[in-house]
Amino acid sequence: MIFSVQEYIKLSVLAFSLNAIHFNKNNMIDNKLKAVIFDLDGVITKTALVHSIAWKEMFDTYLKQREEKHGEKFVEFTHEGDYLTFVDGKPRYEGVKSFLESRGIELPYGEPTDDVDIETYCGIGNRKNIAFNNILERDGIEEYESTVKLMHRLKEEGIKIGVASSSKNAEKVLTVTGLIDLIETRVDGVVSAELGLKGKPAPDIFTTAADNLGVAYHQAVVIEDAISGVQAGKAGNFGLVLGLAREDNAQGLWEAGADIVVEDISEIEFEGIQYWFENGMDDDNWSLSYSTYNGDKERSREALLSIGNGYFGTRGAFAFAEANEKNYAGTYMAGLFNRLTSKVEGRDIENEDFVNVPNWLPITFKIDDGEWFDVNTAEIIDIERTLYFENGIFETSMLVKDEQGRETVIFSSRFASMDNKNIGGINFAVSPQNYSGNISIKSSLEGAHKNDGVARYASLEQQHLEPVSQNANGNVQLLTVKTNQSNIYISEAARMDVSIQGEAIDVDFTHTATDGVIESVFSQNVEQEESLYLAKTVWIEKSDSLIEEKQLLDNLSNLAVYEQLTDESSLAWDDIWDEVDIVVEGDRRTQKMLRLHTYHLLTGTSPHNTEIDFGIPARALTGEAYRGHIFWDELYILPVYFVHYPEVAKSVLMYRFRRLNEARKYAQEFGFKGAMFPWQSGSDGREETQKYHYNPLSDDWGDDHSSLQRHVSLAIAYNIIQYFHFTEDAEFMQEAGLEMLLEIARFWESKCEFDEQSGRYSIDKVMGPDEFHEAYSDREEGGIKDNAYTNVMTVWMFDQIQEIWNKLDDENKAAATKAVNFDNAEFDKWSDISKKMRLVISEDGIISQYDGYFDLKELDWDYYAKKYENTHRMDRVLKAEGKTPDDYKVAKQADALMLYYNLSNDKVTEIIKGLGYDLPEDYIQKNLEYYLERTSHGSTLSRVVHSYLAQQIGQEDLSWSMFQNALTSDYNDIQGGTTAEGVHTGVMAGTLWIMYAAFAGIDFSGDVLSINPNLPEHWTQLAFGLVFKGAKYQFHFEDGEIEVSCDKAREVMVQGKVMKLEAVEIEG
Repeated sequence: MIFSVQEYIKLSVLAFSLNAIHFNKNNMIDNKLKAVIFDLDGVITKTALVHSIAWKEMFDTYLKQREEKHGEKFVEFTHEGDYLTFVDGKPRYEGVKSFLESRGIELPYGEPTDDVDIETYCGIGNRKNIAFNNILERDGIEEYESTVKLMHRLKEEGIKIGVASSSKNAEKVLTVTGLIDLIETRVDGVVSAELGLKGKPAPDIFTTAADNLGVAYHQAVVIEDAISGVQAGKAGNFGLVLGLAREDNAQGLWEAGADIVVEDISEIEFEGIQYWFENGMDDDNWSLSYSTYNGDKERSREALLSIGNGYFGTRGAFAFAEANEKNYAGTYMAGLFNRLTSKVEGRDIENEDFVNVPNWLPITFKIDDGEWFDVNTAEIIDIERTLYFENGIFETSMLVKDEQGRETVIFSSRFASMDNKNIGGINFAVSPQNYSGNISIKSSLEGAHKNDGVARYASLEQQHLEPVSQNANGNVQLLTVKTNQSNIYISEAARMDVSIQGEAIDVDFTHTATDGVIESVFSQNVEQEESLYLAKTVWIEKSDSLIEEKQLLDNLSNLAVYEQLTDESSLAWDDIWDEVDIVVEGDRRTQKMLRLHTYHLLTGTSPHNTEIDFGIPARALTGEAYRGHIFWDELYILPVYFVHYPEVAKSVLMYRFRRLNEARKYAQEFGFKGAMFPWQSGSDGREETQKYHYNPLSDDWGDDHSSLQRHVSLAIAYNIIQYFHFTEDAEFMQEAGLEMLLEIARFWESKCEFDEQSGRYSIDKVMGPDEFHEAYSDREEGGIKDNAYTNVMTVWMFDQIQEIWNKLDDENKAAATKAVNFDNAEFDKWSDISKKMRLVISEDGIISQYDGYFDLKELDWDYYAKKYENTHRMDRVLKAEGKTPDDYKVAKQADALMLYYNLSNDKVTEIIKGLGYDLPEDYIQKNLEYYLERTSHGSTLSRVVHSYLAQQIGQEDLSWSMFQNALTSDYNDIQGGTTAEGVHTGVMAGTLWIMYAAFAGIDFSGDVLSINPNLPEHWTQLAFGLVFKGAKYQFHFEDGEIEVSCDKAREVMVQGKVMKLEAVEIEG
């Protein structure tokens, strides 16, 4: 059985699994099985081989003809190399095209009616049909007995049956076999051609079959044996995609997205399918699993499988894997940076990096006198890795074989405590399956490494840690290192408890200490099918001063046993999920991704973070991209915390407040008033963005203008204003918020220049959210003028500060006024700017991204789409061709349209009209269409903005498409490897906000919540809770009805009607 690792685990390890029980909170979910849709060839009938033989006869004949006619060397068509790779599962003509193109043969596509003598893809494909029918007549059709048995059982149970196949012979085959009467719908090659359906891996034939049966996709099964068919089932978001590994292609089916893979239906039968719908699907919605080991994808998977608690985060690398191209262990602590200087092409370059602190995971094993286990050289028979969102536990189970044929189950489970921020743990077990022997286990704390998580930083100085002490005694290890510039001490203390079959045993450890590393080894005789465990409990701490060894030992000795620590952490996770979970019925993919995103937000920034001086890194605690710096991504992230953990949001804003003086210095350095916050911030709030970059093609240094993204200060102001609106926390405004707002406003006032001729204010030498446009080609200085996003947000900020000022009492105002020597007369200048800000708007109502944008050249998108596989980073493409994106109408992400994400459509329109500009009624739609076709989506944030805006103006299909792309951007690593360097927390938070503000339709802009839901048609239920202005709300949407409850007496506006809520008890 292909998913048999569970069978091995049952023998020994599963009994000790710390996550064997899943707590089902989703009683509202209806996952009832209602239909099964079968592929035909290779699933119901053994005609897959007939097809393969027919293809081979046809292609070999054609290729021999080409050899005679064109002198092309004949290379035969093979089942393994060609049929399975290029043809299997695809529509006939697409299969012909795919295979011939693989041989470098390009032909006209032709028409399905083409005669077999016509040399087109269609004509050649029609030759195959003749060969197939001849073989069919000669040899007959054989069925898979277990599949036919299942079909009859489904009929007895009242489960609907469909067949979806690319074959144009499906009706004939089903008729000959006598199965046609069991089928309630058939969507085959003939039907697909009539309806214009796309072939696999597009989901069209399966979704059409489900539609014909009148069944929701999440209540239907797709059973497929082809990789393209499994991909289609996955794309269709079906309740179960069952892969049949008829061709020794289990790994390919897993990689394609199968939920379960078996070799034959007899391994799962009706009961197994039913169990999935009763239990398995819900478990899957609470977890992320990988059933293969794929070296090309491992680093991305490590990021996605990270554990964390806000204080520290640890990537999901194997405990026994050393750093290499495929694997990279990393543990990162909130706010821990170190600054080093590197020599690059004769120039000193200083960078502050997010430090990869000592690795607390390492555990490996060996058998007798063999080599230590190496995952990249071992034969992996079976593997299953699962991250459980609900309790933050990550488990790995493997069945491996060595060169002597000895099979071993390896099991590990790890956690980062959400109950105590300093605690982590890993439980590691090995179980001999076909031998008995002496097993040695080595456990280490390793702090001698360098940062090596981002390839493009490899040439820079990355050795951030230096050893302080390392020692061990008995079952305790201690390691202390410190950063070599910022002088932060990091200490780890580990307790190692050993057991066999759940019974504790005493072992003798042999300890070895080298600089920055402590290793401990023990050996134990283990009988066949016994399990040897090492539970390592770790205390992790950072400090400005050396942490005494006695304190570390006391901390460790006071810890409970491993199992209790995981239980306590799981209970803390329960409280978190009671607060933050969003429940969706009718959409597996969305449900799973929302929980994945929520999980990563909370592991990166949790309730623990109220005790830490930190900002939120763009990649959380999962990788080293962007050096862990804090950008403007908090604009996307903090709203989620406003409605769930406002005290955490406040802590993040206080990080900025503590660096206000540095922002003042930064503004003064450039001749401005007030406070100018840096584009990239790290430990102390100085600008971490490089001023220059080296171009190896030209062997020259050029200016790096990205620090001109001054809108980061607007993002901070936006977050402060929004935090006050959501919480009404006047104490924070008195303590910090108002002072920051006034200083940021002063900066923008000094950036505004008044033009006497036009009578308007302009802002020059900045960059907007679109990072592709850094400067004008005819100007040496960087930056652009009158970026619409910057100018409108500045006007909004000035207006909002005035409103907040009017709401606060004199006591609240006094502290801030004194701190910045504020004069009320400054409001007059801000008000004048708010009435006279300059924008560039076309006669059609298109808001120019910046002054001069309309003069840029159009990009030939079709040309570049054909030339390059990936055009997301068009800036790099253009620069590689000696061009600059500054000359073209091409955007990395939403820029002017970002206004409608931050503010309501009405508010943006009000501001623009208040500036004296006329706008046509449909101007928002025009702007969306105009900029969308000129945007490459080089940032994952782009799709969030476009999805939200499209939803607001009723373009639901566009909104849904963009939302799904954003939702799966890290899961599918759509940017080609960037997830390996850390997940993207901004897009993750953005997808959650779309759930609240777009699909649930909650407008938070007033003092009373206004609700106008617009749920996707296939969602049957949506439920979540949130906090607004000190009151806790619960929302439940189902069958067009809206249920709202609140723990305080409140009014809400529901679809234009005022509703009064009585206070009720809200759980969680």
